[in-house]
Amino acid sequence: MQYSTAEELKKFSSLPIEWNLDPADAVTLYLEWGNNDWHAEHPPVRSKDDFAYYFVLDNWTDEPTLRLVMRNSEATEDLWVMPVPDELHDEMNNEFGALKGVFMPSDAMKDWLRERIHA
Repeated sequence: MQYSTAEELKKFSSLPIEWNLDPADAVTLYLEWGNNDWHAEHPPVRSKDDFAYYFVLDNWTDEPTLRLVMRNSEATEDLWVMPVPDELHDEMNNEFGALKGVFMPSDAMKDWLRERIHA
């Protein structure tokens, strides 16, 4: 897999990124239609033309990555993928410990991503 750079985040600055969309909530929204509340933070998906853009921390492998994901009811695509930068490894270990999975990035990670996407 070819990784992206932090500088490449700038090209996604115009996307409506959902900073508080947990990966598990994205599955509920896009793969389990009808399982979420119209009054929730993220209203139900109504068609295949509804998209979400959100970041995840993928910690399944020995080299954890941050990913910008585009999802609709038909597909999921990684738009940007980068190994977690060294400066965020302590934060990742403090927040997630030895847990393996796909998580919503911590607040510190979101701050790091926002600084680069809007640089």
